[in-house]
Amino acid sequence: MSPIHAAWDSVASVSEPSTSAVRVGSVVIDCNDFEPMFAFWREALGYVPRDEPEPDWVVLRDPSGAGVNVSLQLVPEPRIGKNRLHLDLYTSEWNAEVDRLLGLGATRHPRTPEPDEDFIVLADPEGNLFCVIQKGG
Repeated sequence: MSPIHAAWDSVASVSEPSTSAVRVGSVVIDCNDFEPMFAFWREALGYVPRDEPEPDWVVLRDPSGAGVNVSLQLVPEPRIGKNRLHLDLYTSEWNAEVDRLLGLGATRHPRTPEPDEDFIVLADPEGNLFCVIQKGG
């Protein structure tokens, strides 16, 4: 049995909260052009700055407190290659949200979807990929 399946088997029936001393506090997105990325992700997620933004750093938080923080960090080097991590944005209004995100500056990532896929791949203004996933209300 693979280590992944062994880990799943050991927790699949557990319904208790985690006792881990760590949690995901923020997902950090590196960027080269801070202002457009700040504007895009703030509007895309409906998040607000946790503290006053700095010229090269901001932590965006979910005003309801339900979602994980998303931070933006200005970096000098450009992104090279495919993302090793991406965000999955869930919505029950898939078409409307895709249109809204495209209007904010996202672009469609060129790929051929599989039949019955429940997601679309978009890119933020700097080309970082993310998915918009159809999930029931």
